[in-house]
Amino acid sequence: MKPIIPKPIEDYAREHSTPPSALLNELESYTRERCDNAQMLVGALEGALLRLLVGLVGARRVLEIGLFTGYSALTIAEALPDDGRIVSCEIKEANAAVARGFIARSTHGHKIDIRVGPALDTLATLKDEFDLVFMDADKESYSKYYESSLALLRRGGLIVADNVLWSGRVLAPEKASDQSLVAFNAMVRDDPRVEVAMLTVRDGVSLVRKR
Repeated sequence: MKPIIPKPIEDYAREHSTPPSALLNELESYTRERCDNAQMLVGALEGALLRLLVGLVGARRVLEIGLFTGYSALTIAEALPDDGRIVSCEIKEANAAVARGFIARSTHGHKIDIRVGPALDTLATLKDEFDLVFMDADKESYSKYYESSLALLRRGGLIVADNVLWSGRVLAPEKASDQSLVAFNAMVRDDPRVEVAMLTVRDGVSLVRKR
């Protein structure tokens, strides 16, 4: 992931945001040191944003598309009430295994329900309504994830879509993932069912509120 914000500014923003828990700091270090594709980690700054959004929306039911090693799921779980629930979709069992190890050590772990397999298959089985959806999986499927998630989202609920600026490649798209994000961003902007604000946090985060 190529930074779109100067690192000193991003570091300053992180240092002036609510810090993560000790367990999340440990998970971040573990992921960066021992896991492939560690750049996919949400990290402290975006984690602070997620915690704040969970509280602002008053979320009790959360859907996550893309668990990776569990940083965002644990961050969200820490912000949920004790009877809150997050359903987290992950395609790779190896990632889920790492996440389970850290989740088991958290007093908030009981709030997290990991579903391993293609996310669209999992979404097709869900019946409950969600207050917040966090999308952070393969970019080629973002438009499909969006449509499925919007159908499960309550009115006034929020979709948080990560990596929407894609290291700036949305300005000169070449690869399939670039093109998919360009199409997704345009689709959301033009969708009368929602209102959206695209933020330049880390790799770009869109906040999409269902009308």
